[in-house]
Amino acid sequence: MAPSRRSNPGLETTTVETDSLNLPDDLLVARAKRHSPDFVLLYRRYVEAVYRYCALRLDSREAAEDATSLVFTRAFTGLMSCRDDHFRSWLFAIAHNIVADSYRRQRPLWPLLAAESLPDPTPSPEDTAVDADEHRWLRALLTELAPDQRHVVELRLAGLTDAEIARVLGRSHGAVRSIQFRAVARLRALLGANRDAVTRLSPSSPVNKEQHHAGT
Repeated sequence: MAPSRRSNPGLETTTVETDSLNLPDDLLVARAKRHSPDFVLLYRRYVEAVYRYCALRLDSREAAEDATSLVFTRAFTGLMSCRDDHFRSWLFAIAHNIVADSYRRQRPLWPLLAAESLPDPTPSPEDTAVDADEHRWLRALLTELAPDQRHVVELRLAGLTDAEIARVLGRSHGAVRSIQFRAVARLRALLGANRDAVTRLSPSSPVNKEQHHAGT
């Protein structure tokens, strides 16, 4: 489910060229550093993934929307400190810290972009109900993991590679893979016969191997 539309009078909207949406992150980051309105390209690429990550860890849609907003506000204002080729792990490190802080900070946050910059697909009531059920089931499952395992799995579900997760959490690559193996073993034990549900999380799976090579 996408974050709701909100407006921010402090940020200029921009027209996005279709070709620009296909550029790799490092080129988009370099471009946004030169011309700040082009940050919308990075926002559009990652807003859904960041929102899903926040929603998985927070208790309400409103809290996830507020956290997502703050993630991109901080990323926008701190972009010059980001290595061009490490944007995704840098962005999710911000998200990881904001979600942890959100338990202690309960105040309204201003969103980053004007309404025109955010697609607003409207799911059917049936889709909304299914998504809500799956979300509750996944949250309940993750509470059975140790905290370090849960953090790794949440970032894995957000699409990060092992190397990116290591940068987000400040752990070695080997430590992340070890934690991930233990998390997958625990999830398989919890799921019993439904082991296919966690196959894509396994460091030995074809998808993970492919992403591992891409992220190193």
